[in-house]
Amino acid sequence: MGYKRILLKLSGEALMGDQQYGQHLPTLRRISEEIKSVHKLGIQISIVVGGGNIFRGMQAAESGMERAAADYMGMLATVMNALALQNILEGIGVETRVLSAIGMQSVCEPFIRRRAIRHMEHGRVVICAAGTGNPFFTTDTAAALRAMELDCEGLFKGTQVDGVYSADPKKDKNAIKYENVTYKEVLEKDLKVMDGAAIALARENELPIIVFNIHEAGAFEKVINGKGSFTIVR
Repeated sequence: MGYKRILLKLSGEALMGDQQYGQHLPTLRRISEEIKSVHKLGIQISIVVGGGNIFRGMQAAESGMERAAADYMGMLATVMNALALQNILEGIGVETRVLSAIGMQSVCEPFIRRRAIRHMEHGRVVICAAGTGNPFFTTDTAAALRAMELDCEGLFKGTQVDGVYSADPKKDKNAIKYENVTYKEVLEKDLKVMDGAAIALARENELPIIVFNIHEAGAFEKVINGKGSFTIVR
């Protein structure tokens, strides 16, 4: 499909495997191999990773914790996931940098737009951690924001299913899969692709969102080449 630079959004849940909590190393290795196969095509890759496998700020806020504090804790969880992903990627020969929106120079670099772009131009995978660095914004919104900042041509969202459905296909056998869907339809039908702020930002900047199953072997590379099963939101 002619991509030169992309952003991959990974949820924290994608790193859990069959566990109920935490990081599942075999799953991390498999996802890292998927990333490596696309990186070998010469495509510049940035990644935004969530932290829901370790801490969910919204759930903590609903239980009585101050929302801002809960969100900051969630951001720190994304840094833990980013460092784990970096370790696995570099173990299989992919040079990687973690750039955090919250300063923590002892473990990773601060997010600076021009630095991130330069890393990708030099063939490094850039993992953007700590969301936007602000409470009240999700990592979905961070993914749309970073994709625009880094001049990415597409936002690839790796999920548990192979596209966007009218309902959860794991719960509703009659759920209809969309091959193509507009930003407006996503918002009007509440299709749960990404949160409203992320969709609005993508629509305003005409950023296509490609939804695919990150757990299907070889799916990431297939989708990059316009093959396999996926949904395009644009």
